[in-house]
Amino acid sequence: MTKLTDVTALEGFDEGRLWVQDAAASLPARLLPEGDAIDFCAAPGGKSLQLAAQGRHVVALDRSARRLARLRENLIRTGLDAEIVVSDALNWTPKQAPKRVLLDAPCSATGTLRRHPDTGWLKSPVDVEKLAALQSKLLDHVAHIMADDGVMVYCVCSLEPEEGEDQVRAFLQRRPDFERMAITPDELPGLDMALNKDGDVRTLPSHWAVQGGLDGFFIARFRKIA
Repeated sequence: MTKLTDVTALEGFDEGRLWVQDAAASLPARLLPEGDAIDFCAAPGGKSLQLAAQGRHVVALDRSARRLARLRENLIRTGLDAEIVVSDALNWTPKQAPKRVLLDAPCSATGTLRRHPDTGWLKSPVDVEKLAALQSKLLDHVAHIMADDGVMVYCVCSLEPEEGEDQVRAFLQRRPDFERMAITPDELPGLDMALNKDGDVRTLPSHWAVQGGLDGFFIARFRKIA
């Protein structure tokens, strides 16, 4: 039986020296080029904390004020800083066209089955279809507001191709002003097995089994062609 740990009891937690993320969830923020960034659909904020810890100016955007409260608490505890915006991502446009965007889109969360097995019962094919439609709208909105030569990292904690590989294929067909910015093995040491032939990332719960496994994630990176 897996031993449960009270995160708040870990050494260094109260001093703000750590926060908790699945290893796969920590990958997208590592793939965004240096500089100021907007974290779309940011709550509960692990990726925003990562970006802030890298010394960036971060805008953390989410429509849920309740879920963003966790980010506020963690920012205070860690001594990090981010600009928090409560808004529906589909209706929000920044004053300046962003150059770097992380879009962690709402998804079926089937990649978290190893930790949340009830997800397999709670989500249906209809849910996946609805979520894939929302992801398409989010991708198109971000694409519309981005600056030329800007970079977007798109990710979902889903195992469903409709939310990953198929979603990216359709986006690139709709948006010829974007190109895939392939992710390379040197950017993800020890995870060569997670890179597909197109340069996207597909982590599986079976990866890093000795260390306890990974959440299932899909990650793709795009550049807006000037």
